[in-house]
Amino acid sequence: MRDNDLMYKKEYIRPMMTPQHVYVFRFGKHRLNNRIIVRYSHTWTGRLKINEIDVRLHHQHHPRIFLTESDLIDYLSHHLEKEKKREQERPHISKVDNEND
Repeated sequence: MRDNDLMYKKEYIRPMMTPQHVYVFRFGKHRLNNRIIVRYSHTWTGRLKINEIDVRLHHQHHPRIFLTESDLIDYLSHHLEKEKKREQERPHISKVDNEND
């Protein structure tokens, strides 16, 4: 996250009535408007078992749901590449032009 200049915040939620644990990870460049929700439980041997990973980017109405971490990482890296291309194509106004006006 820090390599891509993103801020982030982690939260842990343990519901009282269900055996699932919930981990919320919020991140963003200027605001924390993206989130990943990981629902997991423990196996009888004590290992972590990820049940579901929900991703909402930029206030999406329908989250993307992944079953494995590798699918999530592939999706996020592809999305980050698209955002970098859009940012490069956007016309940037230099600060020198604004100061002269």
